[in-house]
Amino acid sequence: MEQMVTLISELGFPIVVTFFLLNRIEAKLDVVVSSIQGLPDRLKE
Repeated sequence: MEQMVTLISELGFPIVVTFFLLNRIEAKLDVVVSSIQGLPDRLKE
């Protein structure tokens, strides 16, 4: 928790929020990419 306070004080609130949101979205984007890559195989069936 102290590291988060240090990051906020050093880098600024908007930058920390941006990194937090990017990390949360990354896993969801991986699922979307794998779904799109598997789409041609599903369309062939």
